[in-house]
Amino acid sequence: MLEILIPTVAQGLMWALLALGVYITFRVLDIADLSVEGSFPLGAAVAATALVNGMGLAAAFALATVAGALAGIVTGFLTTRLRIPALLAGILTMIGLYSINLHVMGKANVALLRVETVFTYAESWLPDPSWSMFAVGVFAAVIVGCVMYWFFGTELGTAIRATGCNAQMARAQGINTNRMIVLGLLISNALVALSGALVAQSNGFADVGMGTGTIVIGLASVIIGEVLFGTRSFKNCLISVILGSIVYRLVIALVLQLGMPPNDLKLFTALLVAVALSMPLIRETLQRQKTQS
Repeated sequence: MLEILIPTVAQGLMWALLALGVYITFRVLDIADLSVEGSFPLGAAVAATALVNGMGLAAAFALATVAGALAGIVTGFLTTRLRIPALLAGILTMIGLYSINLHVMGKANVALLRVETVFTYAESWLPDPSWSMFAVGVFAAVIVGCVMYWFFGTELGTAIRATGCNAQMARAQGINTNRMIVLGLLISNALVALSGALVAQSNGFADVGMGTGTIVIGLASVIIGEVLFGTRSFKNCLISVILGSIVYRLVIALVLQLGMPPNDLKLFTALLVAVALSMPLIRETLQRQKTQS
């Protein structure tokens, strides 16, 4: 049981960076950003290419994060300057990034066999691969979560939150909402690309199609976390998103163990997100029925 539990939780922690990025756009900015499905494989492609070319772990993570941030800037530019709706802007960026990812890798996928990754480095401290994955996941989730909590408590971070909460009121307070939207998209896609870099090293390869369905995975983690663990404060929201990502991975592992065909996972995820999104309405309906009875 422990042999399955530890790697599953480790995967949830690595995908939690994606969920935190989705949380910034979906909850903080109140924007549906589909460029996530392009920036996730972008981070994987850049990190894998950098590692294969011997550029080192620090350069791989830095380049992946910067590449994701640039993708977010493109989406922000299309949204704020060209007045393209955020949903369409994200789709345009996602489509464009498919070709860019192919150019970065030079082919459809890049293998990381016999290449030093963050996990092979961690195995020098923790020989067990499962525990090394877990340690890397915990480190990444804790560091990113703490930095996000600190940043969104600063004046600049508060301005981003104010923009998503009430853009008109934010402009009345002298906040340049267009800049805040671009900055929020930049941070979101940077986190998503960083998650892609981690997942690629965990899987041992980067593939141009590995971003398919990532927005649904991110939304599932956010919604599950909010439903199960609450949203009492911003700190609680960040913790809920991370725990939601872990719970999502545990649910997926459970249904696979029960015999669900892997081809049905996307359908199961979509149904899971639909049920989670409808939970407030279900609760309200049940409460109304109790009151009437």
